[in-house]
Amino acid sequence: MDIETALKEAMTIDGALGASLVDGESGMMLGSAGGGRELDLEVASAGNTEVVRAKARTIGALGIAEEIEDILITLDGQYHLIRLLHHGGSQLFFYLAMDRSRANLALARHSLRGIARALDL
Repeated sequence: MDIETALKEAMTIDGALGASLVDGESGMMLGSAGGGRELDLEVASAGNTEVVRAKARTIGALGIAEEIEDILITLDGQYHLIRLLHHGGSQLFFYLAMDRSRANLALARHSLRGIARALDL
């Protein structure tokens, strides 16, 4: 699955507001779908890069020898799901913002995991 197809597939997840594939080194988006005036995916992608870096540093400082699968940020009306990709040492992640009233978090995590596995870089 290519990046464009993967992002289109992510937008079919119930409640999806926007999705991006992000380079975790630079914070730059490799692609995006959805978003808009109320959800600036460039700003969100860059900001979430800092979230991923901070969590990775914390896990390292704790001496935990495990990889991060995903990070969930819960807001009053939204879920923000960050799914790290572990393809050949790449530092990429999917970012998916969802309307909390329409999203099924367990299904969203499952779906995004499948999309990440199918992504061909």
